[in-house]
Amino acid sequence: MTFGLGVALAAVVVAVAFGLYRQYADGRFRSRSAPPAAAPLPVVEEGRSPVSKPGHPTADLWSAVLAAIPDAQRGERATLLQFSSAFCAPCRATRRTLADVADVVPGVVHLEVDAEHHLELVRELGILRTPTTLVLDGTGHVVARAAGAPRKEQVLSALP
Repeated sequence: MTFGLGVALAAVVVAVAFGLYRQYADGRFRSRSAPPAAAPLPVVEEGRSPVSKPGHPTADLWSAVLAAIPDAQRGERATLLQFSSAFCAPCRATRRTLADVADVVPGVVHLEVDAEHHLELVRELGILRTPTTLVLDGTGHVVARAAGAPRKEQVLSALP
């Protein structure tokens, strides 16, 4: 009887620890180092996405975004690039938060990419869950990344 109680207690402790970790980590932006100045652009075959080979950093992320969303406009200050899916509840909250920030901060644009319809880009960027938000600077390079639903103040502090 005490063995079963010990297993149940251990399961509760592990579940609470995991929940606290997720609460801490969700929506937190991690900074990215600056891209190399002379990184060569990949050769793009006709009809293929302009992202680099798997396992290598994306050389021209903005071209890949334009291939996914042809009418996308890059923000002068920053672009909030959100990867979401149709049945993701936190994605709707993230969409509202990022749209609010884009409305309030001049030069910031919010773009949403449906992860299910752009799997090659998702794989190339290592998107493992939705929502994932990438903050791109004015030149289209990733400066920060967050998995999970960020709060408005977290987004504001991640802007370049």
